[in-house]
Amino acid sequence: MGQVAEAIEGKLKGRFEPLVLEIVDQSHLHKGHAGAPEGGESHFRVKIVSELFGKMSRLERQRAVNETLKDELAGPVHALSIQALTPGEA
Repeated sequence: MGQVAEAIEGKLKGRFEPLVLEIVDQSHLHKGHAGAPEGGESHFRVKIVSELFGKMSRLERQRAVNETLKDELAGPVHALSIQALTPGEA
């Protein structure tokens, strides 16, 4: 796992105490496209399952994850696909 993925993991674990957290670097799928720098760690898919999402709408979940990762989204992360679920939805 690279530095950006580790930062994403640490922040999401710290904020949401997930039961499941999957972080997949999909940068290799975007090689040569705008926003895809050499070395990867620019395009990620995240699946996170947390009880804390129970009182949030899907939009609120997306916003909460984006807010948590605002530094990464302002810098090295060009694209982030988020699947944020409650345990009952997973």
